[in-house]
Amino acid sequence: MKKVYFKTFGCRTNQFDTQVMMSKLKDYALTEDELNSDFIVVNSCTVTNGADSSVRNYISSIKRKNPQAKVILAGCGSHSKGESLFNDKKVFGVMGHSEKENINAILQHNEPFYQIGDLEHIDTTIVEEFVGKSRAFIKIQEGCDFACSYCIIPQVRGAARSHKEETILEQITKLASNGFGEFILTGTNVGSYGKDHNTSMAKLLKKMSYIRGVRRIRIGSLEPIQIDDEFIELLSEPWMAKQLHIALQHTSDKMLEIMNRRNTFKSDLEMFNKIASKGYALGTDFIVGHPGEDDKEWAEALSRVKKLPLTHVHAFSYSKRDNTVSATMKPEIRGNIAKDRHRELTSIIQDKNYTFRCNHTSNLEVLFEKGKNGIYSGFDQYFNKIEVESDEDLNSNWVTINNVEVGNAGNKAKFYT
Repeated sequence: MKKVYFKTFGCRTNQFDTQVMMSKLKDYALTEDELNSDFIVVNSCTVTNGADSSVRNYISSIKRKNPQAKVILAGCGSHSKGESLFNDKKVFGVMGHSEKENINAILQHNEPFYQIGDLEHIDTTIVEEFVGKSRAFIKIQEGCDFACSYCIIPQVRGAARSHKEETILEQITKLASNGFGEFILTGTNVGSYGKDHNTSMAKLLKKMSYIRGVRRIRIGSLEPIQIDDEFIELLSEPWMAKQLHIALQHTSDKMLEIMNRRNTFKSDLEMFNKIASKGYALGTDFIVGHPGEDDKEWAEALSRVKKLPLTHVHAFSYSKRDNTVSATMKPEIRGNIAKDRHRELTSIIQDKNYTFRCNHTSNLEVLFEKGKNGIYSGFDQYFNKIEVESDEDLNSNWVTINNVEVGNAGNKAKFYT
């Protein structure tokens, strides 16, 4: 059988999509050796120009290392850069999001192909295994109806649309029966789930919790305006991971308006304090150095960040994305200034995270994901990483950890029977 290697860039949604493609290979063998593969499927990210560059650089590199392999471009980049890469003969084929369930047939093409498909498709594949993973990613929706000025994703993923509830629950049931206990809900805009099916995220979560074997449910990322009273009521449930990632993107109302966001700091602060009072760790996304972020706006943003009960941040310096509104905005922020601001922000959140971990050193429910030679690592219910020394093989096991040693770089502990 010919061998297929998958290279995945970007988000958890892409990781799930790769698993869908893997599950559909009937006439081909999976390989982890990219240099001896017959096909290399690049599941690409296109969220920034930098993401596009990473994909292009990888394609150029692998074509030099393995010139006999046929390179297939999949993922978001197929919709933004696929045509140019195909016309320049950088890839053998291009397949859009809607084509991934047909990958077994697509790989049988003897001639170069450009099969972009549409942006209305919803997968029906039931993924029963996640290769090399302890936690299962569950894609519950596709696409986004927001129009944030910096973002191209709605153009390459389409409008928000939900997967069928029965498909999601069947998939979780099968994965739970295969030993998975933690499930991470993912999608392009997860919180929009259900609005086209007359249901909601909260209703789905309740039904998930009834499935035997489901031990912990974690949600990839939510928008502030998507958190309602029905969802808040679930925060005390034992199966909810005690960490939420709520995408603010900024704390200056002027910058939020420039970014065409739907949240305001006043309502964000009220919500974060309410959720934190229930014992939750809270993370967010934050764009630093977006056009228009002058010294005054940055100073205000930092002072507001300090007021938020944040424990985690996915901060990144603004990177221009062609074909977005932000790409034409002025004034642009110099890269060195953005880097300094990024450093300031992450330092504040690191201190907040350290304080949080110092206050949570016992009863940590950890799912260990990897380890060897007696050292294992995993994440607790607050999404803090912990490294444990043990005489047992803890891989894929759940362990309650107490007496944690809190360090600046992370938590450590010992577990001996």
